[in-house]
Amino acid sequence: MESTTLRAFKYRLYPTKAQIASLDTTLTLCQRLYNGMLEERRGAYQKAGKSLTAYDQMKSLPEVKAALPEYAGVNAQVLQDVAKRLDKSFKGFFRRVKAGQKAGYPRFRSRDRYDSFTYPQPRQNSVSGNGKHVYLPKIGNVRIKLHRPFSGKLKTLAVKREGQEWYAVLTCEIPRPAPLPQTGNAVGIDLGVRHLIVTSDGDFEDNPRPLRTAQKRLRVLQRSLSRKKRGSKRRHKARQAVAKLHLKVKRQRDDLHHKAAVKLVRENDWIAHENLSITGLARTRMARSVLDAGWGSLIEKLISKAEEAGRTVIGINPAYTSQDCHLCGHREKHSLSVREFTCKGCGAFLNRDVNAAKNILAWSMPSWTQGGSVERACPEKPRSSELG
Repeated sequence: MESTTLRAFKYRLYPTKAQIASLDTTLTLCQRLYNGMLEERRGAYQKAGKSLTAYDQMKSLPEVKAALPEYAGVNAQVLQDVAKRLDKSFKGFFRRVKAGQKAGYPRFRSRDRYDSFTYPQPRQNSVSGNGKHVYLPKIGNVRIKLHRPFSGKLKTLAVKREGQEWYAVLTCEIPRPAPLPQTGNAVGIDLGVRHLIVTSDGDFEDNPRPLRTAQKRLRVLQRSLSRKKRGSKRRHKARQAVAKLHLKVKRQRDDLHHKAAVKLVRENDWIAHENLSITGLARTRMARSVLDAGWGSLIEKLISKAEEAGRTVIGINPAYTSQDCHLCGHREKHSLSVREFTCKGCGAFLNRDVNAAKNILAWSMPSWTQGGSVERACPEKPRSSELG
C-alpha cells in the first residue's frame, strides 16, 4: 500500500470586482479552447482518420496565442490543463467503449457547464503566510477564507465557480492516515425515501427531503424567471436566484450524507448496502423522491471514507431483501404501503426496512468470512464534484 494519498481542501474566495472579471474571462477562454480542441479532434479523425493527443494540441498553443491575443492573459499551464482535461474525457470514452458500457462521447461545453480551471504546478507558497490570500498567476492575490488548515505538498490548485461564489480547491499529497481501530461491528443498511438509512441494528436516519422543503420557494422563483424577457438583466438576476436556491439544497443534502457516512464508518468495520439501480428508479413515479434522497452520492461518500479508514463497504443485490424473512427465509410478498413485516413461517414481526437491512447484512456475511474488499456500487462516475 502506498504511504501517501491525495486530499482536496476547498476554501471560499473573496475576489475584488476586477478579479471577478479576470476569473470570468479566464473561464470563458478555457471553455472556448476546450470546444475548439474538441472540434479539432473530431475534424482530424473524420477527414484524415488521425487521432490527436493532448501533446499534439499543447504544441499548437503558441499559435493560438499568436492568432488570439486575449489568450496571452491566461496562464500557459492553465491552457495546457484544458488539453489534458479533454484528453481524459476521450480516454474515458474509449475505456467505456472497450468495456461495452454506455460510451458517452465528449460533448461541447456551454458557459454554464464549464466552471473550473486548474493550475497543475502551483507554487508551494501560493497561500500567503498569514493565510489571508492565495496567489493565482495572471490574476493576482485573491482573498481566501482558510476555515481549516491544509497540510502536505501542494500538487494542484483549482479555481471553481459555484453560482456567484468562487472557491479554491487545493489538492495536497499527505501521509496516508492510519486505519481506525477495529470495532468488531458489522451493519447492513437499507436505503429509503422516508428514512434515508435504516440499519440492521434498528436505527433510523430521517430524510429531511431538502428539495421538497424548498419546493414552494423554488416554484415562486421559477415562475418569476419564466416571466422575464430573455437576455434582460432582470432575467439574469432571476436565474441567479434559482441557481442559488438549488445550490443551497445541494449543500444541505451533502451535509446530511457526510454526517451519516462518518457515523457508519466510525462505528462499523463492515458495511453492507443494497446495490440499487438508481438510474432505473429515477424513471419511475418516485423519481423526484429518489433524486432528492441522493443515494448515489451517499454511497460514494461512504466508500471514500471507508477506504481511508480501513473499513469495508460491499453492495448486495436488493432482490427480495424486504420480502424474505431474515430468520427463516420464508418469502412473504406485500405492497410497499405495508410497512410492518409479518412472517407466516415463523411468526416474526418487525419493521419492513429493518428486516431488509438484516437480510442485506446476512447475505454479505460469506464475503466477510472469506475476506471481502471494498466494492464500488457505481464505478463509472464523471469528474469529481469539486471540478467542473
